[in-house]
Amino acid sequence: MTPAKVPASFRDPSGFLFTLKNEIYRQVNEIYKEDYDHFIRSGLYEELIQSGLLIPHQEADIDFPDPDKGYKILKPEEISFISHPYEWCFSQLKDAALTTLRIQKTALDYGMSLKDASAYNIQFHNGRPVFIDTLSFEKYQEGRPWVAYRQFCQHFLAPLALMGQKDIRLNQLLKIYIDGVPLDLASSLLPFKTRFKYSLLTHIHVHARTQKHYAGQNINKERIPKLSRAGLLGIINSLESAIKSLKWNPQGTEWSDYYQDTNYTPDGFEHKKQIVQEYLSRSKPETVWDVGANTGHFSRLASDNGIKTIAFDVDPTAVEKNYIRAKSNKEANILPLLNDLTNPSPGIGWQNTERMGLMERGLADTLIALALIHHLAISNNLPFAKVADFMQQVCQWLIIEFVPKKDSQVQRLLATRKDIFPDYTQEAFEQDFGRYFAIKDKTQIKGSERILYLMRKI
Repeated sequence: MTPAKVPASFRDPSGFLFTLKNEIYRQVNEIYKEDYDHFIRSGLYEELIQSGLLIPHQEADIDFPDPDKGYKILKPEEISFISHPYEWCFSQLKDAALTTLRIQKTALDYGMSLKDASAYNIQFHNGRPVFIDTLSFEKYQEGRPWVAYRQFCQHFLAPLALMGQKDIRLNQLLKIYIDGVPLDLASSLLPFKTRFKYSLLTHIHVHARTQKHYAGQNINKERIPKLSRAGLLGIINSLESAIKSLKWNPQGTEWSDYYQDTNYTPDGFEHKKQIVQEYLSRSKPETVWDVGANTGHFSRLASDNGIKTIAFDVDPTAVEKNYIRAKSNKEANILPLLNDLTNPSPGIGWQNTERMGLMERGLADTLIALALIHHLAISNNLPFAKVADFMQQVCQWLIIEFVPKKDSQVQRLLATRKDIFPDYTQEAFEQDFGRYFAIKDKTQIKGSERILYLMRKI
């Protein structure tokens, strides 16, 4: 089988990722030999592994995909699901930023420094942020500025400041700007009061003006002021303080308090949990996607049983609450992510392949879609057949809840619009989903007219 280079891994001359027999590998190029050897022999690699900050790897004895450049082949530990920064809640991005700075400080202790500080170098693995790019380290040179400073500010500080100080939804700028939010844009969007906060004034507003001043100029490298190790540590500590000081208090949004505002009776809610647990037992998944997961109550029926579970929701407050709970309880099998099912994360970057779209990042054995179909069909005018077609593309088993039109939550959606949905019926739902799935079971929830289905892809 021929190795295939990973489309996202082409910018760094130090090496690249490739797949072989569905396994991921990394080629280390000869040009990176000196830095790689120092990274291993200095003890930095071992320190980062022991601290849980870096994804571990083994050196592999296989042929080089590019033998003219090859020095080593590495086999990194597998990440179960690749997520992107614009899919993270505020606290996830904040934890990723602090992890990056902690790694940089540790690297300096071993005579190395991060040559890039991209948010894409962090992934959430077994419930915590880890660094995944082994080739991002270089030997530290006394007096040299931190080359990743601007990138860190664009990937972490600027979006966090915008989310915390302006609008939580501005993390979506990271979807537009693949190398982070431009500092001049961040500076123009941030409230004027942020200029009175020294860290934001220095690292965003003044930094943006400096960039603008020197844009297009030929800079004499010999005239760049030397930066001592103590000065570099001062910058790192300042950035760390800036990140820690940024806060966002998740307020009640339309669906973040959903479990406190349902029309289930207590017995009905428990019955729903029992049905979902039974259906999970019957489908025996290794991976679950819970779409419309809210704060993850039903997601945990899977993750608490050791099943790798992605809990998607469109509501940033719900995702924030879900992540804070997962972090507090040290839950290793649940990953809360922000995603709009009606407009899921697309492929972006060079040739739209540099950052994979949602459906290209591994599919689910079982998809859970509870109290969701009425939002898709009525709020977003999506026919049942369209929803079923999408779901059969991403799973083998489906646990889905049908909410009839007379349900109070559906009536709430119809309160401010004309009812143009004559086909929103249980019969039409079963017929359209039956084109793609075999209905294995269905159960009406106690005290409700809602029905839970277990379906298997045909």
